[in-house]
Amino acid sequence: MNMKSLIMVLLLVLIAAFVAGCVTSEDQAEQEDSGVVVAVSILPQKEFVERIGKERVSVIVMIPPGASPATYEPSPGQLREVSRARLYVRIGKIPFEDAWMDNIVEANSDLTVIDSSDGIAIVANDPHIWLSPTLAKTQVEHICDALVEIDPDNRDYYVENKEEYLDELDNLDYEIRKNLSGIKNRKFMIFHPAWGYFARDYQMEQIPIEIEGKEPSALDLAKLVDTAKVNNITVVFTAPQFNSESAEVIAEEIGGAVVPIDPLAADYVANLRMVSETLARHLT
Repeated sequence: MNMKSLIMVLLLVLIAAFVAGCVTSEDQAEQEDSGVVVAVSILPQKEFVERIGKERVSVIVMIPPGASPATYEPSPGQLREVSRARLYVRIGKIPFEDAWMDNIVEANSDLTVIDSSDGIAIVANDPHIWLSPTLAKTQVEHICDALVEIDPDNRDYYVENKEEYLDELDNLDYEIRKNLSGIKNRKFMIFHPAWGYFARDYQMEQIPIEIEGKEPSALDLAKLVDTAKVNNITVVFTAPQFNSESAEVIAEEIGGAVVPIDPLAADYVANLRMVSETLARHLT
């Protein structure tokens, strides 16, 4: 752990102690009014929790828009905020969780932590399970079970909301299949390989530019250009969390375009629908 991270951990412990000693009856009443405080790692999870809990939950998202789960470190303010949570929903094995979960749990002894990837077969250490609507349904089931465990008096409410959202995810899956049904060339080039489960679900293949979390070398770029030409690829997809320079180099070499698609957008259903429409529009 580097010095910056060590200082952050010490701040977390001090903040938790301060919060524990300074909570007034008024603060407690406010927390009760906000319902179950749930912390999550990434923005798509916020929709999962809110669609099940609705007004019964208040969600804290640790990794803000535009930040990468591979490098983000929480601010002291976020660490103070997460000390109020009763539930933390892990996405699984993203670097942020590997680096910070032990410290978060140590500072909040009342925190229940669940891993939403339980029961999901992880392929090649790929943590991007939320980008499959089918796997998202499993995550939603885990979240509902956890909320029922914490707040059993509202079990029927959570279960009813969950079933409604599961139906919406089924409809999303149908829409994506319909949007992608006319694509003949089902290979697409992407900087960060976040879309493996999505590609598997919809009989597609992602060709990643990033190699094991590293920028490609000049030789790698040359090979990727050749791959793009052989596979008639004219669009290179990027994500706002990552540098697009390599994608732009490849696109220039093949006379193509760079198009962003966001694996971490807040509006999960709307975003995946839009991604499928974007793929359908740009792939031949």
